[in-house]
Amino acid sequence: MNTKKIVITGGPGTGKTSLIKELNKRGYHCCEEISRQVTLKAREDGIEQLFLTDPLLFSQLLLDGRKKQFNEAKKCTKDFIFLDRGIPDVLAYMDFIGDEYPQEFIDACQNNKYDHVFILAPWQEIFSPDSERYENFEQATEIHKHLINTYKNYNYELVDVPFSSIESRADFIVDIVKAL
Repeated sequence: MNTKKIVITGGPGTGKTSLIKELNKRGYHCCEEISRQVTLKAREDGIEQLFLTDPLLFSQLLLDGRKKQFNEAKKCTKDFIFLDRGIPDVLAYMDFIGDEYPQEFIDACQNNKYDHVFILAPWQEIFSPDSERYENFEQATEIHKHLINTYKNYNYELVDVPFSSIESRADFIVDIVKAL
């Protein structure tokens, strides 16, 4: 079976995690965002914000985790799998902070293609900082622009998810995915 790999992306605080939880609750196979796991592991090791302290190491750990998720998704026996962020997100964040990255990052984007990408725009009403999110709303808006540019650079067509309830957003995505 050729499982369709569906990315849900967007800047911080756009509702991706809530949407993934809703899709999971409905019985769809989902891969959670791994940056929180990387951040919490770094904190256990005494590094408060690894992305700010060593952005390349943080991004390498994310890249490795997202490539692993991509390969695990290929083994899925369902028609489709939802992923909270994709490999190009790593490059978009590195571009946002203005850091360079090795060719391996570019190769990973070129060699691991997703079937569909949904993007959630910054939404002031639901944006809230938390212990793993250091960005403010203005930075989230700038990250959104980088995400659009990065995904388009790798020839993805992005589908904007409208502002609405979590349930309605999930319905919107599922309706499109089922029609593929």
